[in-house]
Amino acid sequence: MPIIKVIIPAYNEADSIAKVVHDIPETVSEIIVVSNNSTDATEKNAKNAGATVLTENQKGYGYACLKGMHYIAQQETKPDIIVFLDGDYSDYPEELTKLVAPIIQNNIDFVVGSRVKELRELGAMTPQQIFGNWLATFLMKLFFGARFTDLGPFRAIKYKKLLALNMEDKTYGWTVEMQLKVLKQKLSYLEIPVNYRNRIGVSKVSGTVKGSVFAGIKILGWIFKYSFKK
Repeated sequence: MPIIKVIIPAYNEADSIAKVVHDIPETVSEIIVVSNNSTDATEKNAKNAGATVLTENQKGYGYACLKGMHYIAQQETKPDIIVFLDGDYSDYPEELTKLVAPIIQNNIDFVVGSRVKELRELGAMTPQQIFGNWLATFLMKLFFGARFTDLGPFRAIKYKKLLALNMEDKTYGWTVEMQLKVLKQKLSYLEIPVNYRNRIGVSKVSGTVKGSVFAGIKILGWIFKYSFKK
């Protein structure tokens, strides 16, 4: 069996984090929750649920993901697959098996959980999220011939391929950077439709105008940077 590790960036997700950890399938060898400057009981609740808890005081989704990767890089036994998952319980962690199956069975490099409309709870994605996803994936299709339809945070990738991407975005552009680099490096990829529900608590990105604007700028910045890069 392949070694699977999960990285969960979490900022003030005390009410949801234990639910997320508990619902992750037992085939996962380690669940790493990276508390991104949380001021509530996120760390305590994650630890009590059985997760490895790291702290990253630099605010930013990418900072948290990179902290999790750095921790794994120090381990003697490296994983075969890394899964990224949000800590707000909007995804269904038990669907992790669906995401890793194409990697294990068909040798696919990268799988994104696509939050398709028919599997999405009403109101689970804000209008600005839906539009932002559409615009970003439309531009990726236009510039790179991509088949992506979503920038979903629930994703699985071969560990060695993840390292080869040389990820660098520290904040909102993490997901789109990964997908652009997958395209640039001509990795094999797939989207799997996943269920998506209303998150527990308030979104730190789409829940605010400032968050939405900055996320939009970051995502478009990455796309245009890569479209003009040789």
